[in-house]
Amino acid sequence: MVRAEIVQCNVRRLAEYARFHGLRIRPHTKTHKSRKLARLQLEAGATGLTVAKAGEAEQMAMECEDLLVAYPAVDPARCTRLARLARDCTVRVAVDSTTAVENLSAAAISVASTIGLLVDIDVGMGRTGVATPEDALELARAIASTKGVRLDGLFYYPGHIWAAADQQGRALAEVSARLEEVIDLWRTHGFESPIVSGGSTPTAFQSHLIKPGTEIRPGTYIFNDMNTVRGGFCTLDDCAAAVVCTVVSTAVKNQIVLDGGSKTFTSDRCIPAPESGHGHLMEYSEARLTQLSEEHCQVDVSLCASRPKIGERVTVIPNHICPCVNLQDAFYWQEAKGDIERVTVDARGKLS
Repeated sequence: MVRAEIVQCNVRRLAEYARFHGLRIRPHTKTHKSRKLARLQLEAGATGLTVAKAGEAEQMAMECEDLLVAYPAVDPARCTRLARLARDCTVRVAVDSTTAVENLSAAAISVASTIGLLVDIDVGMGRTGVATPEDALELARAIASTKGVRLDGLFYYPGHIWAAADQQGRALAEVSARLEEVIDLWRTHGFESPIVSGGSTPTAFQSHLIKPGTEIRPGTYIFNDMNTVRGGFCTLDDCAAAVVCTVVSTAVKNQIVLDGGSKTFTSDRCIPAPESGHGHLMEYSEARLTQLSEEHCQVDVSLCASRPKIGERVTVIPNHICPCVNLQDAFYWQEAKGDIERVTVDARGKLS
């Protein structure tokens, strides 16, 4: 179940922050995978959309003509799909290898399109991104000398920063300094970076501390989850999406079982509080979701003053909402007045 009023508040709050600080918003649609919610974000002022995969890009291109693929596209099949999209809309891709540049170039040339490229620089996450400013310069040179692609700027992801908002200053200053070093080096060699794209939900409202940044790409903020609650980045009242479950067993002492397991919640632990269990049971705050199997969620209710009865419906805020949404065919959109609409998860399973 997704509560429309909370979604709208979350979207509006980030839009107001971005306008105040002169930042563009390019929300990551991997969280909701829904064209309906993409439209809502665009109507609130988002200047484009972020996706992870070509399949997501194909869905979101129905709503937006400015897309960023924030994921390495290196295989010819994926590159060709993106190149075809680039004939009708602006498509940019984050890259950290000459292989990606070459394959995207070949695909674009084959269909007479041009793909914008952002050089991915690692600012501390240690997942993707070139390691040094010199590596970023070499990749910029390769892009600038290659047909079918265009050098549009820099890409970064501060996903390693999970400190409380008021304690992020030093880490964000380090990110800012790294980006400035790259930009200065590029400028010395005749390259500019009109786009500096980064951001995450935990750092979203501190993004102005990264001075070179021009746009931010948070995703989870639209719904929030127990990662953002336990990290101190929102409250339970800011969580728009919850999984409605049924108690299917109370046979084991001090335990209930819900009809949602790893195929509903995924097995993601909470990043700020890994021992906190697999989510938060809203109606019984002392309960602890201790174990997931495919179809079962075992919940310790030993500390609960009252306990759920078999057949009772309860709501769970998951640790990580993004993969949970991808496991559902649809979600139920509840307006403030109570009206409910079934909304298809348009990009569900679009993993290539």
